[in-house]
Amino acid sequence: MPHSRTLGWTVVGLALAALVWTLVVATGRFPRELFPSVPEIAWAGHTLWADGLLTGDVAASLQRAATGFVTGAVAGIAAAMITANTTAGRNLLQPVLRLLAPIPTIGLVPLAILWFGLGESSKMLVIALGVFVPVWINSHAGLATTPVDYLKAARCLGAGRMQTLARVVLPEAAPDIVSGLRVGAAMAFVLIVVAEMTGTTAGLGYRIYQAQLFSQADRLIFCLIVLGVVGALCDLAISSATSPLTRWAREEH
Repeated sequence: MPHSRTLGWTVVGLALAALVWTLVVATGRFPRELFPSVPEIAWAGHTLWADGLLTGDVAASLQRAATGFVTGAVAGIAAAMITANTTAGRNLLQPVLRLLAPIPTIGLVPLAILWFGLGESSKMLVIALGVFVPVWINSHAGLATTPVDYLKAARCLGAGRMQTLARVVLPEAAPDIVSGLRVGAAMAFVLIVVAEMTGTTAGLGYRIYQAQLFSQADRLIFCLIVLGVVGALCDLAISSATSPLTRWAREEH
């Protein structure tokens, strides 16, 4: 029932957005070639589908985003476990990561291209770094703030370091880790647009860049909508897959 209600409100919100867009177009204040109508945007999507481009673009972007996401997420959680649970991690690794975290990932694109060229490696690096930062920040916050009473109770019951980590610290930090994963997934789709603007011949980012070059606003807007839908579905998938890990937090509230 909650999912049905959410879906219903989403449809209503999209319908209202389409209505507002239509009313703005109807005013005639903006050039139609730059501010296309809803039917024109839909027809551009139909053309991409009929030409066999849309499926390949979505598949290429999903593959790159998924690879970068998994790499960045695994590295972020691993780094958080080190910075939150070891003295060396807190004193040595954490200050370095806090110094690097504010650097905009998009600004690293030229460096990635210099290091790895225009191939897939540079794209994976950019996406993985963009995912790493929010996953590490959220996971570290969750792992480092386990209530002291929980840790004392675990020690009193004879739990060792690894048992405490597996049965107390990680479950307690799960909501924060999941939040980091969801933010990281959103970042992956933000960065895929930038990553695919060079050295590719397929992908939603590539298609958006081509539409901008040829002033095809209808195609550009449609590809942005598809990117948003794919990103939302991936967020829903992560939320559903991790729901059993965070059920206790929802029940507590």
